[in-house]
Amino acid sequence: MQRLIYIRDLLRELVARDLKVRYNRSVLGFAWALVTPLMFLTVFFFVFKLALSIDIPRFGSFAFTGMLVYTWFQSSVSQASGAITSSRELIRWPGFTAAILPVVTVTTNLVNFLIALPVLMLFLLIDGTGLKSVILLLPVVIFIQFVLTLGLGYLVAAVNVLFRDTEHLVAVLLQLLFFLTPVFYDVDMVPERYRALYDLNPMVHLVEAYRAILLDGTWPSGMALSTLAVLSLLLMYLGQKVFVNLSYRFVEEL
Repeated sequence: MQRLIYIRDLLRELVARDLKVRYNRSVLGFAWALVTPLMFLTVFFFVFKLALSIDIPRFGSFAFTGMLVYTWFQSSVSQASGAITSSRELIRWPGFTAAILPVVTVTTNLVNFLIALPVLMLFLLIDGTGLKSVILLLPVVIFIQFVLTLGLGYLVAAVNVLFRDTEHLVAVLLQLLFFLTPVFYDVDMVPERYRALYDLNPMVHLVEAYRAILLDGTWPSGMALSTLAVLSLLLMYLGQKVFVNLSYRFVEEL
């Protein structure tokens, strides 16, 4: 019990430290959690709504939802890949629980996601979208994304200690995955002959689940959500197993 209390307090302190370091001496402070996705949204609106005239109703809310979901995922996995290699002093500290570092990274970015969520709600109200009772399912989808992201975070954090190219490869793959995720376009725009391959991307189903709840006020696909939950648990198991097996080499490799 004391160990759990220690880990809880350590997690709280490390998340608070990361947030303070990230926004220290920043004029906008926590507003940066909103500024970046809003800037991307502005560009997307100009390019895809005005220039290319993509006919997607409530495009602002549509794109902003995708941006927030993918930004949390991308930032977490990208930063998690360097969570161990950038914390040499902590790893060498006797008794320190290295496994908490990827959790800190994903949780910190979750806080940024939650900060931006009320702004998304405002977008929905401006668009005339009323929040339905199905929004009570939102914490479940957030939890599934947390587990999925953390499992992948454990995996890349551990592998990057042995192969430092991992961090750079992850950054490139996340950029490519962005265009393979329906952030600024509708899934129905993907040609049917590519859909089976396209649907292998779990972020497709996560973004669609958020949009079903927030934009459409309907239940997301039960099959897709169940598959995501199982995949998240499997990835968490795999990520933790790889992390634990490689953790004995962290000190000597850093």
